[in-house]
Amino acid sequence: MSGQRFFEDFTVGDRFRSPSKTLTDAHFLFFAGMTGDAHPIHYDDEYSKRTRFGKRLAHGLLLTSMTAVGASTLAPVIEESIVAFVEQRTRFLAPAFIGDTVRPEHEVTALERKRSAGLMTLRVTLTNQHGTTILDGEHRYLIAYRPASPEPTS
Repeated sequence: MSGQRFFEDFTVGDRFRSPSKTLTDAHFLFFAGMTGDAHPIHYDDEYSKRTRFGKRLAHGLLLTSMTAVGASTLAPVIEESIVAFVEQRTRFLAPAFIGDTVRPEHEVTALERKRSAGLMTLRVTLTNQHGTTILDGEHRYLIAYRPASPEPTS
């Protein structure tokens, strides 16, 4: 695939913005069904009205999953070079609700050479339609070094 990037092709500060998605009832119900997380704050309107949020709240792990590199604009350019997803951390800064539109962004914050592949650290954020950052975190990936070019034959 053309346009592939390897560890050496990244610099600290590179940013990858992905298309926004509007959270729907289907997202909430599918995620609850898939994970078994059936807490009423995610699916029961009457229950949720009595909480500090006043309405149904998005699952934290649903929001975290929306920062997956595989679903980002970065994915197609590391298809051949990604070795492993090795670590993540996430902080939830504001709630997200049905009808909110969220936009993921990935920013390269560190590049560390290791023996067999490079370690790339990404700051990940989800921002809502009001410009509020609702999630801030970090992912770390092993990214392959560019393969050596074959020696020319004479």
